[in-house]
Amino acid sequence: MHVDDMLGPWLEALVDELPSLDAFDFHTHIGERDPDGFSSAQEDLLAGLERADARAAVFPMHEPGGYRGANDGVLLAARVSDGRLVPFCRVDPHDEPLAEAERSLDAGARGIKLHPRAEGFALSLPAVADLCALAAERRVPVLVHAGRGIPALGRDALVLCERVPGLSLVLAHAGVSDLSWLWRHAPDHPGLAFDTAWWSPVDLLTLFALVPPGQILFGSDAPYGTPVQSAILTLRCALQAGLSPDQASAMMGAQADRLLGGDPLLDLGPAPGEDALDHDILLERLHVLLAIAARHHLHGQDADQEIALARLACEVGEDAPQAATCRQVLALLDLAERAPPRRPGTAPQHQATHLVVTAAVVARTPDAPAPSAALGQSVGARAR
Repeated sequence: MHVDDMLGPWLEALVDELPSLDAFDFHTHIGERDPDGFSSAQEDLLAGLERADARAAVFPMHEPGGYRGANDGVLLAARVSDGRLVPFCRVDPHDEPLAEAERSLDAGARGIKLHPRAEGFALSLPAVADLCALAAERRVPVLVHAGRGIPALGRDALVLCERVPGLSLVLAHAGVSDLSWLWRHAPDHPGLAFDTAWWSPVDLLTLFALVPPGQILFGSDAPYGTPVQSAILTLRCALQAGLSPDQASAMMGAQADRLLGGDPLLDLGPAPGEDALDHDILLERLHVLLAIAARHHLHGQDADQEIALARLACEVGEDAPQAATCRQVLALLDLAERAPPRRPGTAPQHQATHLVVTAAVVARTPDAPAPSAALGQSVGARAR
């Protein structure tokens, strides 16, 4: 069984709280030659999106040999996907970027992906401004890697938004490279947005609490995440941070459709603020243990001791206010023990990692809906 099938009930419990959901994943890849060893075949991506009942923007993974052929592959994949995939082109600002972007947009691409870490550039590079001007002229968004492995890029992002009228610039991975301060400027830059393709609930809760909800888009980073698991993380953090069901629903899909149609993002109101981020110390302790275990998984290390401690941390007592959340965590850890091994290139280390990450998010989002099937676990202290 695929891990997303195991997680299905957690997503269904969240979707049931929304007025409607037409999910659109703004951050997915296909490709076979990424130097990090991961790969994503078109059929695997489509299967993951089908499990989430979602559509997606798709672009190439890292291609050290250049992106012309890879972009053509993405365009073809989108044409035969029955509307489930929307093609973005990926360009290297050091390698005739305008020519490749124009060629791909003329052929049907609906956005541009830039990756400062993989291609080794800063957003202050003149070629980036030229690409952003082209994107604004064609009314397509630009998605920029803003996660690990790069220096700060937030100030250059603000400059681009100010100097290129009509630009829609999306910072991937919750903009974690600059989120500590960039959130203050988001309300004054309506062309700036962030996607949720990230695994840390603390970062996602920060994003949802401090950035206006109309400037956030759902993303999974498939194949590094999966659409189902990432939708669970995104929705739990959104609702825990104080977004309304209507705001959460728009963030999951309707806003992406506006960008892809050449329209500006809708104003969905101000950020909810930090008030909903108060947390329970026992659940915070559980979250930290699970986050450490997930990090070990991601690096191929043994996490048995941390998982064992997390199980013990769930023994809060049957009548404790934390009991329902701890039961969910135990159910997910039980599933992780039964998860099938990883197929090469499909998920970090093995599928159990996604379940442990989800358990860590559940511990940090106790107010989000959960499936009733997860509530039968015992959380009483075991006899010693």
